[in-house]
Amino acid sequence: MLEIEPQGGSSTAEVVVLANGTSGHIEAWTQNVRALAVAGFRVVGYDYPGHGYTTLTDHDLEIPEYEQHLLGLLDTLGLDRVHLAGESLGGWLAVKFAAHHPERLRTVILSAPGGRVVGEQKVDKAQSVSVQAVTEPTFENVKKRLQVVIHDPENITDELVKVRRAIYSQDPSGANMAHVSALRRPEPRWRNRVTDEDFASIGVPALFVWTDNEPTGDAEEGRRLAGLIPDNEFLLVEGAAHWPQWEGADAFNAAATAFLARHSEGSDQ
Repeated sequence: MLEIEPQGGSSTAEVVVLANGTSGHIEAWTQNVRALAVAGFRVVGYDYPGHGYTTLTDHDLEIPEYEQHLLGLLDTLGLDRVHLAGESLGGWLAVKFAAHHPERLRTVILSAPGGRVVGEQKVDKAQSVSVQAVTEPTFENVKKRLQVVIHDPENITDELVKVRRAIYSQDPSGANMAHVSALRRPEPRWRNRVTDEDFASIGVPALFVWTDNEPTGDAEEGRRLAGLIPDNEFLLVEGAAHWPQWEGADAFNAAATAFLARHSEGSDQ
């Protein structure tokens, strides 16, 4: 877990919790942590079981377990209500968590949220690249995995690849990754899927972030999904794929900090 105090160190600062994508880690948010802290928020980033340097998992992980893990994290840290920002799987988790535990949230930020059933072919491609990256964590294989989520190859830094190589090398068998990737298989994905009704049931303000190269849907689909949420704002990041918070960090940070400020306690908006 990564915990960053806000600029000025206020003990009453509101908390933003950052949730990552499948097989991802806190590094997905490294372009955003400083901006959030400078804006006056306490930032908590964490890795799920089987992700990053947490304990490897010995069983398939599905959304209810991710929800319980997040709930346990908030309880352990004594956080009654937080702003929850999730990318990909983290956005999927945020949508479901908002439905089941709205009293624990102030807002959600959904950065290219996953969880919809959009086509088996795309799911299989991501699964294949991920398995190859973890079972053979060469520089090129890990870079291919990152090319699934990052549009411009120039944005995939050597440091980013090296961090993932080190993490993936903990599990040369690939068993942990298979458990972590359970939601890419058709049956578990279907029973955990995010529906239009799930978006419509989000009862807290939401910033919905999409891109013009998102693999699971074009810009119009992003606008449609955002429009399902009763209290929504929409940001389209251009020149990005599945990591708008990384590739479009300037636009994301400006929109996210303004959104959070508008929905913080004491705001008159």
